[in-house]
Amino acid sequence: MAGIGRSLYQLGFQISPIILTQGIANFIPGGLLPIVAITEAANYVDGLLSGNIDINLDDFFAQYVVTPGTTLQNNEIATYPFANQTVAANSIIAQPLRISITMICPVRQKIGFYFKLAIMSALTKALALHNTSGGMYTVVTPSYIYQNCMMLSMTDVSGSQTKQPQYSWQLEFIQPLVTAAQASAQLGTLTNTLNNQTNPGIQPGAAISWSGLGDLANPFSSTGTGTSILGAANSLPGAI
Repeated sequence: MAGIGRSLYQLGFQISPIILTQGIANFIPGGLLPIVAITEAANYVDGLLSGNIDINLDDFFAQYVVTPGTTLQNNEIATYPFANQTVAANSIIAQPLRISITMICPVRQKIGFYFKLAIMSALTKALALHNTSGGMYTVVTPSYIYQNCMMLSMTDVSGSQTKQPQYSWQLEFIQPLVTAAQASAQLGTLTNTLNNQTNPGIQPGAAISWSGLGDLANPFSSTGTGTSILGAANSLPGAI
């Protein structure tokens, strides 16, 4: 059981912790596209055609590690003027959360540099198309699952531990406070509220007339507000 638990942890948090949603994932049944489906596409095809389904998790193209600095709470103390110091001391402004994932993908003897170049080129183009198509990301970490994230950057952070170039990449994500779906829902609620408060007797673009507004707004009608006001004025002391 310990081996199964380790394999599940490695598969969920180290091999494919990034899941593409919306964007190019709309063409996938279920609307979810794990990043491992892009980086391991060639291996899956080769394994299925050769009948070899015994895959070692340590031999996958990339392993992912959560980079220190990922935030769970990110608040800023308000600095604009307040009515009193008590309000100022308890006022905070929520900020978007930042998630940083390091993708470690050294060249292995099995695939070589040319195979890595092909995989990274395909991954770069897929992520670029996903981002420009309004795609979002779900990032799974051991402490929290970040949903509806947007990609900020993908930066080379390779060190001097090895002579291999570009073996470590840092992927930066941000989780906005309000998603597009939430903003659309709020706008729909506001629009419905405004529509419900609109006079149904007046159509957009129609000319306003006394008959369209009704007798209540006609000061010359026997049942209108104007007649009532004139009658009340005549009943005042000293009225002629």
